[in-house]
Amino acid sequence: MMVGMSLQFPAPLRPGDRIAVTAPSAGVPKDLMPRLDFAAEWLRERGFEVVLGQCLRAESFVSAGRAERAAELTDMLTDPAVHAVVPPWGGEMATDLLGALDWDRISAARPRWLVGFSDLSTLMVPLTLITGWATLHGLNLLETPYRPVDGVRHWLDVAGATEPITQRSPGRYRSGGFDRWQDDPTITDYTLDATGSWSSLRESLRDGDVDARGVLIGGCIEMLSPLGGSKYADIPAFARNHAPGGLILYLEAAEHDAFTIARALHGMRHAGWFDHANAVLIGRPAAPDSPGLSQREAVADALGTLDVPVILDVECGHVPPYLPLVNGAETRVLMTAGRREITQRW
Repeated sequence: MMVGMSLQFPAPLRPGDRIAVTAPSAGVPKDLMPRLDFAAEWLRERGFEVVLGQCLRAESFVSAGRAERAAELTDMLTDPAVHAVVPPWGGEMATDLLGALDWDRISAARPRWLVGFSDLSTLMVPLTLITGWATLHGLNLLETPYRPVDGVRHWLDVAGATEPITQRSPGRYRSGGFDRWQDDPTITDYTLDATGSWSSLRESLRDGDVDARGVLIGGCIEMLSPLGGSKYADIPAFARNHAPGGLILYLEAAEHDAFTIARALHGMRHAGWFDHANAVLIGRPAAPDSPGLSQREAVADALGTLDVPVILDVECGHVPPYLPLVNGAETRVLMTAGRREITQRW
């Protein structure tokens, strides 16, 4: 953690700006390349210059060798012509890049947007903590063509914002599975077949009791929990240096069973992740329950004794739709009888 460093926000993204695409984790298999091409063209049609990197295809469980992926991501994050870097999707092993990135070179560059979710949390949280750059937990490239639903902004709107952004829970979500882009690579509308919105972990918490403020930070539990206690996820130091008023933490479970998630959350708590929290947002889980323990119960076991609001089923996980959220932004979370909203400013 760089003591004394101030948070830095990339310039607003505008048509004509260059968006670079690389896969720092998993590459794209052949049957999904049409979706990648469609998504890149979708951005071009909106006036952006899109540059595709060399580390994109599915070589194995990663898109290329560690050195090649680290070099390409470093180059894109430090290229004066690039305004945003977006991966095609996540994966499993972005963690192997943390020791290979040129952090000094990146820190010396002007900030630009790093956008994504899932395994990209492994890179975005360290980037915010080590360099002070704000990062954008939003859609990956392959999800980018989806039309935003009521209350939710597109990540392009958030990256291009010059005024505070307020988003609301749409009260609808997809109950399971993902669209098959192999069958139709041009899908642009979500299928949201279930209803539901945010709720409190504590049943006794009345609507209207949540009005929390702080600096936002977070991401995928499976990817971040192994970093707890390391320099790549020193959340207590981040809070001390950049959030004197406290943090808003958001976390989501992608695929691990409830017992594994409970253990991960306990480990994050031991590492001080929640010591400075004013509220904790938990994404609607895509991950399965365990025999005898649900995902909700896993959160309750680890975080139920926190003396701050813990809000469940927020649209910040692997279940569509997705709220684009800026790590490092001043954030207000409001939950009342008629409002479920999050406002960010920077």
